[in-house]
Amino acid sequence: MMSQYYETNPVKSTVPEHDVIMRGRKLLDITGVKQVESFDNEEFLLETSMGFLAIKGQNLQMKNLDVEKGIVSIKGKVFDLVYLDEQHGEKAKGFFSKLFR
Repeated sequence: MMSQYYETNPVKSTVPEHDVIMRGRKLLDITGVKQVESFDNEEFLLETSMGFLAIKGQNLQMKNLDVEKGIVSIKGKVFDLVYLDEQHGEKAKGFFSKLFR
């Protein structure tokens, strides 16, 4: 009965699922990624289905990128994960562009 709910639920099928899975502060698997705005070895800025996500750390590297499925894997030492609501998307780009110079 539950699987039938998910199959007929229009919201479930139109909104990409967003999850962040962290393993030991060394590996991040992120789903629901719409776009990788910018990245370097200390900071990543991702646009997700639930808003902008900034990741800060040390020796950060993109381990895997699947644009079709919206999956990003990042390895390195993670210090900080910060969301900015998608309704403030333009402000997020301006704010984070200053941080990521």
